[in-house]
Amino acid sequence: MKRASKIYTALIMIFLFAPIAILLVFSFNRAKSLSVFSGFSLYWYRELFRDSETLKAVRNTLILAVSASLISTVMGTAAAVGINKLRSKFMRTALDSVTNIPMINPDIITGISLMLMFVFVGRLFGAATSLSFWTMLIAHITFCLPYVILQVLPKLQQMDKALPEAAMDLGCTPLRAFFKAELPEIMPGVVTGLIMAFTLSLDDFVISYFTAGNGFQTRIYNMTKKTVTPKMYALATIIFFVILTLLLISNFSDSDDASPRRREKTTRRDKKP
Repeated sequence: MKRASKIYTALIMIFLFAPIAILLVFSFNRAKSLSVFSGFSLYWYRELFRDSETLKAVRNTLILAVSASLISTVMGTAAAVGINKLRSKFMRTALDSVTNIPMINPDIITGISLMLMFVFVGRLFGAATSLSFWTMLIAHITFCLPYVILQVLPKLQQMDKALPEAAMDLGCTPLRAFFKAELPEIMPGVVTGLIMAFTLSLDDFVISYFTAGNGFQTRIYNMTKKTVTPKMYALATIIFFVILTLLLISNFSDSDDASPRRREKTTRRDKKP
């Protein structure tokens, strides 16, 4: 049984990571062939950095992803603090349900509904164009918010409830107590939510397709409409390693935060008679 489970796990890992490994290898291919590896070369990386159109799309994508992740992290952290302080079980359940809707809802429905809302509001105010960078930013914040809340809320629930009260007893205002006492405790959840919001915004296509204006091209997918060139392999490789680095930072921050707490709990348990 153990051998079968190991074989099954290995097959799943191969199925998940073999395409990424092939992409990484062929991004260094000397020839233009997408099936035969003819030798190691950085030619396609040089060609990528010479392609101004692709670099412009990447720059716009990063601007959008960074802006959406920062704003959604601030708003999501504030929302998580508010939800955590609610005493009504009915209100907490209702807010949890509303928070889960953007995650459960199919992207195409979210994208179409947001597009219709933006067009309606734009025509209501007589705007020349209803869709722009700002509509995309609002759309990305909308679907990133729930993920930030779900990362920060468990950290607030794990935190000692007496911590902010002790800070206020020592002379802190409620706002200062939050920044001095609560925020350092929930910072791993905030960082994880920020990284998750960034990767989700970077990955999104469907919602961006419906809410994008003509003057702001962000989607790298537009570069692959005619044919997939090895330049796209090089770009995908760079993005993969950026996301991998962010994931490692998130995991190490969580482990560093957990280790002192684990040692403290062990010490307290050992001191008990």
